[in-house]
Amino acid sequence: MLTRRLALITPAALAACAAQQPQPAATTAAPLPDAPAAPGGPPPESFNKFLAGVRSDALRQGIREQTLNRALSGIRPNDRVIALDRKQAEGGLSWVEYRDRIMVSPTRVANGKRYYAENQALLQRIAERYRVSPTITTAIWGVETNFGGNTGGFNVIEALATLAWEGRRASYFRKELMAALKILDEGHIPPEKMMGSWAGAMGQPQFMPTNFHTLAVDFDGDGRRDIWTNKADALGSIGHYFQRNGWRQGEPWGQEVLPPPGVDPLRVDTETRRPLADFARQGWRAADGAPLANSSIESQLVLPNRGTGQVYIGHHNLRVIRRYNSPVNYGLAVGLLADRIA
Repeated sequence: MLTRRLALITPAALAACAAQQPQPAATTAAPLPDAPAAPGGPPPESFNKFLAGVRSDALRQGIREQTLNRALSGIRPNDRVIALDRKQAEGGLSWVEYRDRIMVSPTRVANGKRYYAENQALLQRIAERYRVSPTITTAIWGVETNFGGNTGGFNVIEALATLAWEGRRASYFRKELMAALKILDEGHIPPEKMMGSWAGAMGQPQFMPTNFHTLAVDFDGDGRRDIWTNKADALGSIGHYFQRNGWRQGEPWGQEVLPPPGVDPLRVDTETRRPLADFARQGWRAADGAPLANSSIESQLVLPNRGTGQVYIGHHNLRVIRRYNSPVNYGLAVGLLADRIA
């Protein structure tokens, strides 16, 4: 999201799942020590002094004191959050491993079919309101939080406060922290239930707090936007996200293709957009060998990262999926999972 995300960097890999573990219980028994400075950054102020500044800013923005007392009481710098934020990216899985072992695994496909069937009436109402494919909504739900089963084990306020105080991306995370405090002040979720990823992505859709304010919806009309425990609100918010980002109902996202004879699949032009019919005339075929449709739909070739020769043709809706989370492999995997759920 993304206009959203730094948050949605987490669901796409096994390492992220391991990262979302509950943090140690907070304590208020003693004054909090200064944290070590972020590498290359200025020494941070003490955490207590930082929280005092957050409280002052929040009060000026109209957030109630009782909300701040509940939300900020007992929190402290979370070492696990700092370690995850500073961790350098390591070698990733190949596209085939990422696709078949994680994102579009047989287990995830089977669960996706089951959850799609169990929630078909709700998904259809969301599709009618927001003009988004119900299988895409289900696929996002599946890859982000395993159909709501893994929404993150970190206290969102503590995680965001840690990141805003630690200094490396202080401005970004302070803004997200203020947005999270406003969510609490509006009564959508109590502080002890506002759980999420180490980077502050929340609930079943894994929205960052600023995205919550613009994209989360009260789909069931109960007066709260509960993307944590209310399935209607969580899935409705995913549908609203896709509507706001330009999903074209009835159009495909893309498909795997085979190149014409003599074309190196690793050296194709992935920048130029042209009608699908042009690719058909050039000899590109569907993965099963069938001819491509003689269609005017705007298309471009897409190569997975760390692939071994696979080529896809993507359309506008693939770009919309990637606005939820930008990596190309993420977008392709969501599209493939949606197809298999269907």
